[in-house]
Amino acid sequence: MSSPPLTQRWSNQKWRWLLPILLVLLFLTTLIWLPWQAQRMEANERQEQLIADTLWVEQTIQFQLDRNEEILRQLGKDIVQEKLKPATAGDRFRQLLKSNYEIHRIDWFDEEDTLMSSTSESPLFANDKTHPLRPPIPGLDNQTKTRCLEPSIEPNTKNTYLLSCQIPLIKGNKRNGSIIVSYRLQGILEEMAPWWFAQDNQISILNSDEKVLADRSAGGMGKNIYTHVRQLEFSGLSLILRTNSNKTEPKLLSNLLVLSVVLLSLGLIWSLIALWRDINRRLAAEGALRQQVAFRTAMENSLITGLRARDMEGRLTYVNPAFCKMIGHPAEQVIGHVPPMPYWAPEAFEEYQERFSLMLSGSVPAKGFETIYQRANGERFPVLIYESALVNEHGKQTGWMSSILDISELKSAQDLARQQQEKLHASARLATMGEIASMLAHELNQPLAAISSYTTGAINLIKAGSCDHELLQSALEKANAQTLRAGHIIRSVHEFVKKTETSREPVSIANLIRSVLPLVELQAQGSHVNVTYQLESHLPEVLADKVLLEQVLLNLTRNAIEAMVQSPPEQRLLRIVASREAYGVAAGGAVDNVLIEVIDSGHGITEEIAKQLFSPFFSTKSSGMGMGLNICRTAIEFHGGTLDHKNNPGGGTIFRFSLPVK
Repeated sequence: MSSPPLTQRWSNQKWRWLLPILLVLLFLTTLIWLPWQAQRMEANERQEQLIADTLWVEQTIQFQLDRNEEILRQLGKDIVQEKLKPATAGDRFRQLLKSNYEIHRIDWFDEEDTLMSSTSESPLFANDKTHPLRPPIPGLDNQTKTRCLEPSIEPNTKNTYLLSCQIPLIKGNKRNGSIIVSYRLQGILEEMAPWWFAQDNQISILNSDEKVLADRSAGGMGKNIYTHVRQLEFSGLSLILRTNSNKTEPKLLSNLLVLSVVLLSLGLIWSLIALWRDINRRLAAEGALRQQVAFRTAMENSLITGLRARDMEGRLTYVNPAFCKMIGHPAEQVIGHVPPMPYWAPEAFEEYQERFSLMLSGSVPAKGFETIYQRANGERFPVLIYESALVNEHGKQTGWMSSILDISELKSAQDLARQQQEKLHASARLATMGEIASMLAHELNQPLAAISSYTTGAINLIKAGSCDHELLQSALEKANAQTLRAGHIIRSVHEFVKKTETSREPVSIANLIRSVLPLVELQAQGSHVNVTYQLESHLPEVLADKVLLEQVLLNLTRNAIEAMVQSPPEQRLLRIVASREAYGVAAGGAVDNVLIEVIDSGHGITEEIAKQLFSPFFSTKSSGMGMGLNICRTAIEFHGGTLDHKNNPGGGTIFRFSLPVK
């Protein structure tokens, strides 16, 4: 086979080298194009950033000037409504100047164009009656908008331009004056353009003729490479905000090298920051965990409430020092124990086993329960236990948590308080009867004297040999009636005074009031007080101690009778009213109280006395002990009720107490 011609072989080698050359050229072109493109992108980004920053500055200036105008308009409303005097208005103007350094001065003219207040010692345009801003502006009578005029040079300065705007004060449809606010255009740039923006850009405010009115260039003059122009619109006036960046165009080579170095540096810094942040977070988490553990340990060790935790099988997994001190066993002797526990009292084993079975079935009582535990020395003591489910961080129950309170002292205090209360009630009954005894002796004289008179008359009839049987029978019947009356009085007092144990039983309020009524009437007779009572039909029974309630009624009625001693005889009326009172709604319907009211028409109770009325040993009587009302309130609260008082609209006082129905 003959070899290909030389020209053909050269042609094949040319195409073989052409592809790598093209790839190299493409790579070089890419290397050149990428920095150039990066340069263009950076230039575009700078221009876009300049436009965005210029827009932000323009909006900031517009917002601040609008805000100043709104504040001044509000002050103008107060001025028109005569809420501000010139001195006060001047103080408000100066406060506004202190917080807004771009404002040069503020002046207030009234409807007669008289300067009323100014923040400057020299009146504005005082000697220039033709100044365009001095009121009135032509046509302002029918205008409500702010009007701004072309900036003018501040007097006694060379290049400080002032932008003055006049805010009309309108009352009804008529001009009532005006407020003129003057801004330093240079101050607007200095106060409202941020320093970082002024460091990179030359900021200027120009008029419509492109005359520079204010200029700020903290970082040097602009390079005229990146520029942007925005319109500053005011009422009746338009100015130009121009920004000229002092940055040059990005360099091609430095852009590529700096970009690589920056990327590598940022990557290294980011790695170090991430590592440092992770270490700090780990250390902070460990420190917080140690603090929490230490705090929890200190808190649990300082508790006087016993704590214990049990797993799902009832095995003790945790006890705190208070629980160990309570039962007299160290933690290592009880942790890991399953029932029966060493602190269980033998006589209550059945109760413990029943509660333990309920706990294992998940029936943990929502309320606490009382039981008896046994210390290591064999001493029994009462405890109050609260059980709750122990749930882990995943919401799964892992056991039960218990709070145990030693209530030995509480039980002792309750028993002592109960004994003292019973003695106090007995003493109060005797004290009450001491006050009734004198009236009882006086009142018994009447039936006894009548009995003596009737029997003496009957004896005289018999001695005289009279056979008038009707007269004799009448005398004996009247003597018998007086005997029954005296006996009824004595039996009522005896039933009240005799010593009885405090016990609750169903009590009819109607029968209770009827049974105590003779004693009430006995007290009322000596003071010529008329006693009436009103009972609502079908009153429900209450679960109460009858003797205690009788004592409360007698005490309240006696106070009511004594309160009416100084009242006119025709106004001495004591009323006892019993009714049903609904105070809530339960699952089965309305829950009722029985309300008893003792109403008098006496002198009433002042606010000073009412504050201490139920305090122990407080009394307005010279011979009183000051315990009656306190004992009454205690007795009513003992039955789960309330005792209070209010003024009687017709004069006097209404004492009222309510008792829950059984």
